[in-house]
Amino acid sequence: MSPFRDEACAFCHLPYAGFSGPIPSVNLTMVAYPGSFHFRAGKRTAQRYTYSPDFPVLEYNAVQGLFFGGNFWDARATGYELQSPDSEQAQHPPVDTGEMMFPDTACIAFRLQSAAYKTLFEEVWGDSLDIRFPHDTEEICDTPGGNFPTATPIELTPQDRAKANDVYNHWGQSISKFERSLRVSAFSSKFDAFLVGNYTMTSEEMAGYKLFDGKGNCNSCHLDGRSTLCTAQQYGCSTTSSSLTDTGTKALVRPVFTCFGYANEGLPLNPRVAIYYETTPDFFGFTQNPLGFGYRDLGLGTFLRSGPGSATNPNSTWTQFAPSVDGQMQVATARDVALTPPQCPTTEAPGPYFQKEFFHGGYIKSLKQLVHFYNTRDVFPFPVTSGHCPAGTTEKVNCWPEPEVPNNIDMTTGNLMLSDTEENQIVTFLQTLTDGFTTPYPDINTFTGQCMSGGTAATQGNELLIPTPPLPPCATAICDVAPTPGPSPIP
Repeated sequence: MSPFRDEACAFCHLPYAGFSGPIPSVNLTMVAYPGSFHFRAGKRTAQRYTYSPDFPVLEYNAVQGLFFGGNFWDARATGYELQSPDSEQAQHPPVDTGEMMFPDTACIAFRLQSAAYKTLFEEVWGDSLDIRFPHDTEEICDTPGGNFPTATPIELTPQDRAKANDVYNHWGQSISKFERSLRVSAFSSKFDAFLVGNYTMTSEEMAGYKLFDGKGNCNSCHLDGRSTLCTAQQYGCSTTSSSLTDTGTKALVRPVFTCFGYANEGLPLNPRVAIYYETTPDFFGFTQNPLGFGYRDLGLGTFLRSGPGSATNPNSTWTQFAPSVDGQMQVATARDVALTPPQCPTTEAPGPYFQKEFFHGGYIKSLKQLVHFYNTRDVFPFPVTSGHCPAGTTEKVNCWPEPEVPNNIDMTTGNLMLSDTEENQIVTFLQTLTDGFTTPYPDINTFTGQCMSGGTAATQGNELLIPTPPLPPCATAICDVAPTPGPSPIP
């Protein structure tokens, strides 16, 4: 489903990576995956889509002053139209100028007319694909979008456009049904077996679990159906988690390890992300990012302002809240964060390991780094950009560059006072959330690349850090749009 017939959903989302980015070299370097026209790419990591159908329709909780639900890092798949953020998420990549790149949503119906599963699609949904497409439809759908004068360059009658829209909706819903199935969202991890008494955690796994719920404060956002063992401290717990006992009742649900909310964790701008270099017209005359390094990823805040690279906010009453959510990104499920191909049994160096990427900008390259960031972000802050840590320090070890978006930073993490051993124990617990323990995970043996080895998880990927160039001010198309970011301006 792309102009050059070279890109499907699976190009960025394969089972052996937890339906996230499947190419180690991309995860290690350009972060965002190339689109159908390979000289374009997106701006963020490929999210994991295990358990994504569990995210509810986006809504604003006025009591808490927080947004919950929606899909994508920035919540732009709200679920308003289809009442399923997951279905609406599936509709975006086919017409995203940095991904599959169709110039018109009707190209989905046009391609389905000749698909091998056309009859099955019509049978399941009751749709008719006898849409009368004009003679130039194939030429339009074979051309990447971005430079057409309208979002609907295929000239259809109102009746045929309505049919094509129904097909587009049902196509998204079909993908969501697949993601809901046990082939994707399997609930087959060690942790699931543990919950029903069919698995006994090792001492390291149990220690990590207690830290996850206690001193690490992880389950205040990545909900696991149990109590959070500390509530009063800004950072972590004042006592060791091993001395804490969970007296709460187990929730009678299968926990998905997310609060469905959004947070700004204070990550630095990653100059490796491809979007910063897509600043000139391509072969088709389209410029993916005319803002260059003036682009700042405000996440949910950009979406609420209907800003560049996002989507139209369907609820104008939400726009006023944009400054309070600038920099916030989706709290992803922790499930399958450690899922890798069988021949590369871990995400962690020295391995052999499978190189993944973490958080929206792919700055973090191992789970050890991820936990260490949460633990020490506010212990080793430096007023520098990535690639410029002072002599005598090591980036991601005892130097964390300044946040890309300094407002609304989540202060429940940053100085958790975890030891090195405790960080490792949390990583060990996260590995119990990998599906495929109780039943084999489908289609996981398809990785044909090479595992990586050597080095340490603490500095994994650091050999490919590059210095961030001098940054221009945040572009006016992002930071001068009302309501403007505050209380501090975005540098």
